[in-house]
This record gives sequence, C-alpha cells and structure tokens, in this order.
Amino acid sequence: MDENLKLARPYLVLLAILTVGRFVMGNVSGVPFEKGSDKMSIVIVTLVSSILYAAFARGFLGYRMWDAVKLTMTLAVCAQIVIFLSTVVSQVAGVQSYFNHPIALNQPPGAPVSLGLVLGSRAFGLVVNTLLNGIAGALGWALGSLLPARKS
Repeated sequence: MDENLKLARPYLVLLAILTVGRFVMGNVSGVPFEKGSDKMSIVIVTLVSSILYAAFARGFLGYRMWDAVKLTMTLAVCAQIVIFLSTVVSQVAGVQSYFNHPIALNQPPGAPVSLGLVLGSRAFGLVVNTLLNGIAGALGWALGSLLPARKS
C-alpha cells in the first residue's frame, strides 16, 4: 500500500486540484452543474489515470496484473473518499455544491437530498467505482504490453 501511495502522488495532486476546481466552478463561479460537472469529473479522470498508471506500471516497473489492479483500486479508493467527504461536508454545511447536487446523486433535478441519501449513494459509488477502476487497471495492464521495452 505504501508503494502504491508513493506512485499515486501525481494523481493525488491532480485529485486535489479537481476537488477544489469543482467547488470553485459550482460555488464561486456559479457554473450550473449540467454545464460544468463533466469538465472536472473526478470519476473520469480516475478511470483514465487507472488505465495509464497500470500500463506504465507494467511497462516500466514490471508490475504483474494483480499489482496493477491493486494500484488502480488504490487510486479509486482515494478518489471515492474525497468525493464522499466533500459530499458530506457540503451536505452538513448546507452548501449546494457539485458533490451534493441531486443529479450527482442519481436523483431528478430539484429533488430533496437527505444525509441518508448522500451516505447511501456515495457508499455505493465507493464500491462500484473501486471495482470499475480495478477492471480499468487490468485493461491498462494489458495495454502496457504495447509500450516499448525498457532500455538497460
């Protein structure tokens, strides 16, 4: 796990930038959720990062598939914890953000959002997105065979 977190440092910086960016776009700049959420999607960036991290971990670090999957699932857990905490903080503080917007929680626009709904939705996302990133990691690991061989 320590090794994975060391490798994840650039991703974690990107995750912090995206998190702040989502708050700024929705709360400071006032960009509507429908227009801005996909511009700074933590889930999409994590999936793409998982594919690339796994490919390069195989190609340049000699990772086996399971090691690459664990690495990408680590990225996903970090992202989902940030999303979970950002959503709970937004909800408890009474701030409407991109994190607790009804659409982000798979609810119709304008629907009331309770803390129970937030917790359930984000817990589901933690499990599902971690598994999806594991699959993306396996795909990335397979694509890693296309990278050029390391020079000694």
